[in-house]
Amino acid sequence: MAAVLNVHGLAAGYGESLVVHGVELSVGAGEVVCLMGRNGVGKTTLIKAVMGLLPARAGRIDLDGHDLTAAEAHARARAGIGYVPQGRGIFPYLSVYENLVMGFEATGRVDAGALEGVYELFPVLRRMLRRVAGTLSGGQQQQLALGRALVRRPTLLLLDEPTEGIQPSIVEEIERLVLGLRAQRETSILLVEQFLDFALAVADRYYLMEKGTIVGQGVGTELADHTIREHLAV
Repeated sequence: MAAVLNVHGLAAGYGESLVVHGVELSVGAGEVVCLMGRNGVGKTTLIKAVMGLLPARAGRIDLDGHDLTAAEAHARARAGIGYVPQGRGIFPYLSVYENLVMGFEATGRVDAGALEGVYELFPVLRRMLRRVAGTLSGGQQQQLALGRALVRRPTLLLLDEPTEGIQPSIVEEIERLVLGLRAQRETSILLVEQFLDFALAVADRYYLMEKGTIVGQGVGTELADHTIREHLAV
């Protein structure tokens, strides 16, 4: 399987603090890869570095064979990376529609067909287009954040804890969405997730992080192994 994302020897952090170092991982075309580990091991830092929100201190980030290591975040978005941050990152004072349109900022052109596709995925957003986004429930805001990332039809989708604080019915919807994207094999997904059952349901492969580096990897069916649970235990 050809790799859409290749990360080689990546190091990144905040200020004087180096949080991730020597990270090696890949995401194949149409593949769902889950990045797992305890809180504070560097998963979100790694995702931000891939998106370009943190500079790489060392290493290389390739998307479809193109070196994006020095590219700004907006350039990575134009190159085909979509991002749903932990905590959703919506614009609370804009309407649902305005939030979705912000997803086209990197391209400068609103795609009505892509918007219609998002409404089909998340019918609640069509009904709430004029609602102020900050008044939506947590689950609805997560659907909005996912929709905003998907309107650009990204080659690579970065999801940081998409099930965190979400009611079970919406978690099921997100699971169906990820499985649907995996079945189409048009969008590759790098997923940060703590919920083992969700990861087990959607992941083709996984990586385990500990103290800022990758300490294990395998296929998704191995996620229930006691070693995985040991690395995820608080």
